[in-house]
Amino acid sequence: MSAIRTVVRGAQRRRVSTIVIIAATAMAVTATVLAGLLLAASSRPFANAFAAQHGAHLTAFFDAAKTTERQAAATAAQAGQSAGPFPVAMVATRLDGMPPGGPGLPPLQVAGRADPGGDAVDRVTLLTGHWPRAADEIVIARTNLRLPAGTTLKLANGSTLKVVGEARSISRSAGGWMTPGGVTALGATGWQMLYRYADAGTEAAMTAHATALGPDARTQSWIGVRNDAAHRTQLFVPLLSAFGLIGLALAALVIGNVTAGTIASATRRIGVMKALGLTPSQVVRACLVQALIPGGIGAILGIVAGDLLAVPLTADVADLFGTVPMSVTPWVDAAAIVAAVLVIAATAAPAAWRAARLRTVDALAVGRTPRGGRGRFAARLAARSGLPRPLSLGLAQPFTRPARLLVMLLTIGLGTAAATFAIGLAGSLRAIQAADQKPATSADVVVLSGPDTEVADPRTVLDGVPGTGSYYGRGPAEIIVDGLREAAQGTVTVGDARAAGYEMLEGRWYAEPGEAVVTTGFLTATGKHIGDTVTGTGHGPLTLVGETFDGSANNHLYTDAASVPDLAAPFEWYVKLKPGTDLAVYLAALKDKHIPAEATQVEGADGTLIILDSLTALLTALLVSVAALGVLNAVVLDSRDRVHDIGVHKSVGMTPKQTALMVIASIGIPGLAGGAAGVPAGYVLHHWAVPAMARGAGIRLPHSTIEVYAPALLAALALAGLILAAAGALLPAGWAARTRTAVALRTE
Repeated sequence: MSAIRTVVRGAQRRRVSTIVIIAATAMAVTATVLAGLLLAASSRPFANAFAAQHGAHLTAFFDAAKTTERQAAATAAQAGQSAGPFPVAMVATRLDGMPPGGPGLPPLQVAGRADPGGDAVDRVTLLTGHWPRAADEIVIARTNLRLPAGTTLKLANGSTLKVVGEARSISRSAGGWMTPGGVTALGATGWQMLYRYADAGTEAAMTAHATALGPDARTQSWIGVRNDAAHRTQLFVPLLSAFGLIGLALAALVIGNVTAGTIASATRRIGVMKALGLTPSQVVRACLVQALIPGGIGAILGIVAGDLLAVPLTADVADLFGTVPMSVTPWVDAAAIVAAVLVIAATAAPAAWRAARLRTVDALAVGRTPRGGRGRFAARLAARSGLPRPLSLGLAQPFTRPARLLVMLLTIGLGTAAATFAIGLAGSLRAIQAADQKPATSADVVVLSGPDTEVADPRTVLDGVPGTGSYYGRGPAEIIVDGLREAAQGTVTVGDARAAGYEMLEGRWYAEPGEAVVTTGFLTATGKHIGDTVTGTGHGPLTLVGETFDGSANNHLYTDAASVPDLAAPFEWYVKLKPGTDLAVYLAALKDKHIPAEATQVEGADGTLIILDSLTALLTALLVSVAALGVLNAVVLDSRDRVHDIGVHKSVGMTPKQTALMVIASIGIPGLAGGAAGVPAGYVLHHWAVPAMARGAGIRLPHSTIEVYAPALLAALALAGLILAAAGALLPAGWAARTRTAVALRTE
């Protein structure tokens, strides 16, 4: 045992290799823990929250004009558990201080509940503030629109509501909650019932339960809510899988190269110990222990770092999916440690076995000089190239150790692939955000119209306002389509809405009444295809002539207002100004004519995209750092193997700067070749992962959101491999430049 300790201690004196093993393992385990925790957080967020909050399998709304409170309560017998009836009202509000014609908030369905968690079904989670205590207090469901406590909302009749908190219902049963008396005072329009069933796992079962409530019940199934949540969770799986594979490959390469190099550099010491009686099995154990000790330290550090970094990220994921933040998951930490140990042992075992099988006399006689004949052809070519001698010596050096050259190529290639993939993903996320917001930002001014405005139809005035260019109108409408249980989310337009710049995936924009454009979610829900015709209530047959991109998986349908004449939608008019028109002057002119208008604004980035962008940047930084450490270790080992040659070069006049140049030049070819190979790999990975993320979310992407690599960008990324390699070689180059000639010549 003392002999094994001697070998291990001797190896641990090589501080650079030990530090590289610790750092590489720590970063690889950190990336593994982050990916594991986020995958766990995004794999079953809805199921976890639904169980914790005792969510409603079915949410039903009964119209008060057709169903009494007692009749609604009588339906509770059809379910295993129920809650309600709660009075419900639809409330149109705007922020206090906004003019009557100004933009309002989305209509809220408000339910009257005495408390958030006293009922057996749909326990509402209070996130901030307190539950309503007075009739004029309201708790808002947390969405992308944040209304902090203390906000005052103004109703159409002039009265106000005070926001006293934010809450979340995993069942999405309401947009806000008030006291029952408060909802009654607003003018309740119906009753809400919440049900839980023993058999609620299939769409057919939920359809049967909804049908049993009668034709007067408007229902929402938990399966639809779950599927909507699953669209976002599936965005993370391809991303984490891609980074996980790259991280695992990099960890194996770097740790394996470090371990093999450390064992190889200790060959003479092992020969001495074998001469003193060290058995082959003891050699194997010693080599494994000397790799596992720093690897274990790195794994522990990686677990701590991964858990700490995961806290804010899992909190963001939980907030995005409507769940509670995850705590540290022991099985993820345990799996990461086991994976790290297995990778270290698997990569150290071959080198340990070779050292154990080496004859004692060969181990004592071996030096650091590579076998004769290796790299001679490359050396002759470099010498005839006409390059400065330090540069030609460095360029030829990697070919003397082909195995180490291959590992360095793979390491640089994987690091470059990670960077290429990350940059492409960031570009795709920005393009998706821009494409999703384009209809709202394609115009300069939005003009509002409706019953609350003094000018019901702004078109009668817009043409007379100086600076008005083109304009079109659009408004929301619920369009009933045969084959859909609920009305489709519709948008009806007046004028040429092609100016909105909707990104078309297939077909064309509609050109006349009776034609419609739909989203991928609509086609999926109805089973229709472009060219088919849909029918429904309140409109004639609509021919589907195109499929447009939509950032959500909603069942959206776009058509001309003349196609649905029975729907009176409040229109917003999107105006494009003539070139040279002053925006402020134009808005003032509209104000003088009592036309409410505002300049278009770019919305903030979607929460999902922000999290994906942050996660991508963090994991990329970790993987590129691991790759740089791998290059650092390879150059350190190579410089130590050639320390005697460096002494000879210095003795015949090589300056410290030339020595540093020679060391850095030794990674030139691996850097260029690895970068050239890594860019296509990252490109292919990006073109697989981004569409896979979109398919998981139930959407299709425009071609422009995937083809985000410009030729100049790809060329620059190819050079990134050289930059990565040079960064890893700087420290060894400095060490070689500072090495004294006499010390280098005395070293074997």
